[in-house]
Amino acid sequence: MSTPSLSALPIRRLSPRDVMSCAALSEDRGWPREEHKWGFLLSAGTGYGIDDPDGNGLIGAFVVTRYGSPERPDLAAIGMVLVAERYARRGIGRRLMRHAIEAEATTPLTLHATPAGQPLYEQLGFKMIGRAEMVRGHLTPAGPLPAVATRAATAEDLSTILRLDTEVFGHDRTHVITRLPAFTDQLRVAESDGEIIGYAGAWPNMETHVVGPLIARDTETAKALIASLAAHSDRPLRTDIDVRHEELLAWVKESGLEPIAFNAVMAHGTPELPGDWTRRFAPLTVAAG
Repeated sequence: MSTPSLSALPIRRLSPRDVMSCAALSEDRGWPREEHKWGFLLSAGTGYGIDDPDGNGLIGAFVVTRYGSPERPDLAAIGMVLVAERYARRGIGRRLMRHAIEAEATTPLTLHATPAGQPLYEQLGFKMIGRAEMVRGHLTPAGPLPAVATRAATAEDLSTILRLDTEVFGHDRTHVITRLPAFTDQLRVAESDGEIIGYAGAWPNMETHVVGPLIARDTETAKALIASLAAHSDRPLRTDIDVRHEELLAWVKESGLEPIAFNAVMAHGTPELPGDWTRRFAPLTVAAG
């Protein structure tokens, strides 16, 4: 029986049952397995993959997280675009991305690209519209802490968090935010005169806690939220901060977080992302925007 050509292998929709196959694919490419994140992405978004004709799991995958109306999304974020090492440089990544672009039709797309992936995305029509810097380490706040009150979020805060998130992010992502209490180890809010002015989560990823989303009224509020998350964690923190937030980046580096890498924020079908970037400091995960 002949083996079908790679271009003939079907791209199928993934389900939460595919978490371990996705984690194995990540590991194959030298990434952390990240089962916890894969489980979240495959429940909040839609995964697509190509099965190995030899029965060895997946040879390629990606996830799309859609925002706005379920029937007619306003924005879709593409992430976790992976191809098994044994099938690298054989056009599978390009085929997966073409499938994503065609499937989303006229929906604007966004993604965070590594330097290795950016040339392919540019060839497919994505434009670089920003940058994010990944930082990592144990945080010991430099200087006095901002005089901003923070506390653990409660169930009663969720409706307010959702309103604030939609205002800042620019589109409704209720299906993502309502999963945060189960996904994160910490979900905290910042308050001023009884009003919630920011919120942030910290979720487990291998040996670190990833800070995200991070939405705050201003830089001082963002600092207070990060410091409060660090105070309740014994793990190193990792996050991806929009480089336009120069003051926050300088502070986290002074406070012990080391620069790791840059990612290009890219878009297809839109000149810029919606919402208020001045209050959007870090994404939930670069895989979901």
